[in-house]
Amino acid sequence: MKFEEVKLIIIRLYKEYIRKHLKRIIIALLLSIVVAGSTSSIAWLLDPAVKKIFIEQDKTYAWAIPILIIVSFASKGISLFFARTNIIRVSEEVAGELQKKIAKNILYTDVQTLENRHSGQYLSNVMFDTRHVQNFVGTGVLNIMKDSFTVIALLSLMFYQNWKLALFAILMIPFAATLAKTLAKRIGKATGKAGESSGKLASFLAEILKAAKMIKIYQKEKNEDLKAKSVINDLVEKNIKIGTVMITATPIMETLTGFMIAGFIVFSGTLIATGELGVNNFFSFLAAMMLAYQPIRSLATLNMVAYSGAAAFKRIAEVIDKDIMVKDNEDLPELIIKNSDIKFENIHFKYDSTDEKAIKNINLNITGNTMTAFVGHSGAGKSTIMNLLPRFYEPQEGIIKIDNQDIKKISLKSLRKNLSLVSQDVILFDDTIQNNIAYAKDHASIEDIKEACKFAAADEFIEKLPNKYETLIGENGVRLSGGQKQRISIARAILKGSPIILLDEATSSLDAESEQIVQNAITNLTKNKTTLVIAHRLSTIHNADKIFVLNQGKIIDSGNHDFLLKNCEVYKSLYEKQLK
Repeated sequence: MKFEEVKLIIIRLYKEYIRKHLKRIIIALLLSIVVAGSTSSIAWLLDPAVKKIFIEQDKTYAWAIPILIIVSFASKGISLFFARTNIIRVSEEVAGELQKKIAKNILYTDVQTLENRHSGQYLSNVMFDTRHVQNFVGTGVLNIMKDSFTVIALLSLMFYQNWKLALFAILMIPFAATLAKTLAKRIGKATGKAGESSGKLASFLAEILKAAKMIKIYQKEKNEDLKAKSVINDLVEKNIKIGTVMITATPIMETLTGFMIAGFIVFSGTLIATGELGVNNFFSFLAAMMLAYQPIRSLATLNMVAYSGAAAFKRIAEVIDKDIMVKDNEDLPELIIKNSDIKFENIHFKYDSTDEKAIKNINLNITGNTMTAFVGHSGAGKSTIMNLLPRFYEPQEGIIKIDNQDIKKISLKSLRKNLSLVSQDVILFDDTIQNNIAYAKDHASIEDIKEACKFAAADEFIEKLPNKYETLIGENGVRLSGGQKQRISIARAILKGSPIILLDEATSSLDAESEQIVQNAITNLTKNKTTLVIAHRLSTIHNADKIFVLNQGKIIDSGNHDFLLKNCEVYKSLYEKQLK
């Protein structure tokens, strides 16, 4: 990463995130001036201390100077404490704002963008990258103020004591600056690689947590353990490299300081011998020089912290700056439902990851308050059609209408308000059954929830649970069976009361008994509703008003079950295979 890029990133970070905390930064700035003044006063007080107490043995100064030294240290400590607390708040709030923006982006961005990026990379952005930005704001902003003022105050004192020695002392500053510039480029590169490794580790951990049963049944614990060690070792090595680069300056700076102090003692001895420097001035100057060492070293590493923070913010910006392809526009009119008629006109769609179209020239007319099913081999385009209606994806060509209203020209919120989805991949939260069902409708009463559960045939098993509706179901409903999870999902859809229902292979993973219960619940859900169904088991769609048969992204036939059985070879083949 080049300096100009780092500069632009830091300017943006200041304008968008840091500037709003300017009041706290100014307070920290004023306190930093007090810290600098207190530090230089400690060194300055050694001048009269040596002269008045040790040489002239003045008893008044013997009490006054130690008290002033205590006051100087106390004011430095108190000022530094309040300066740090202000900057800590600024840095944590900046990191928190970035984390909120990433979370908001995840919530509002289109589904295709989310699917093209591993969830572990988002976790790395939130947990790893924001910490680097926080470190830059917290350490960098305070140090550039505190240490700069301290160095200026101490150099001023050194020039006051003896300008020749001061010129000799500042020789190390250009060396420190050159060293910092060289190491900063390396730290930016190392941080970038560490960020990638952190993303890989987060992705790996997410996958092995999801695949725990699969790993055990195929006895792949050792294989995954080796992968874990490899991924973790990679991150460890990257972090070691960052740490090593960060402390590379230490031996060089220590050696430079050693040469400087040695030269300083020889030069001071010459000046004392010629009467140009008093012993009291020497000790004051030496104290100032030693106190300046830490802030100079801190300023030397500031460049590295800046490069590290800039590299992390760059990765965050790739997420928060990405255009949302499907977003709501509040100025658009709301969807007005009359009959819930649905029409697809010349729809074409392809996924970003492929060159071939998933569906081609799809034309559908679905009458309101009827059940329409989609069948076909895997990859035929059934789920794609279903996902286009709630605008999870946007077609490249064509128009989709509900009651003659183009869904692109109505508000997204009103569109999705009128749709409910029940899928084979049931999504439940690590919360109570009541809260999972109430997710569909704000401020839903317990009576409404119980009524929905009766229609979904879920009340029977819920009432048998120890805590009934207050039962915690675990991550994604891990404490429930497949049929129970599906019935909760249906109860949630019933509670929402949407006029259009999307059923995505809702019973494909259930046993015969559970399927029958869920099928009855679905009948209650879809009564007097416009329903779109994807079904692998053709026995579940015998009563569908219309069935569309898809093959390689195209509609090859349509009609009811009896018509297709007689006239469509693909449908007949699918049906006979299931009978066998």
